[in-house]
Amino acid sequence: MREFRPAKRRVEVSVGESVRILRELQELTQSQLAELTGIPQTTISAIENGRVNLGVERAKVLARA
Repeated sequence: MREFRPAKRRVEVSVGESVRILRELQELTQSQLAELTGIPQTTISAIENGRVNLGVERAKVLARA
């Protein structure tokens, strides 16, 4: 078995960008994610655009969804 080698190129991704990427991979709209989580769509938009901090409790809710 070969030794593990870390990737040479890394990409910086913000928390909001991560939320958006995961939401899009699940093929969900912000409104659909809002319905699943109980987090208002406007708050999800604000998180994705870096205007509001995600926070631990919201992160847990999003992870469950």
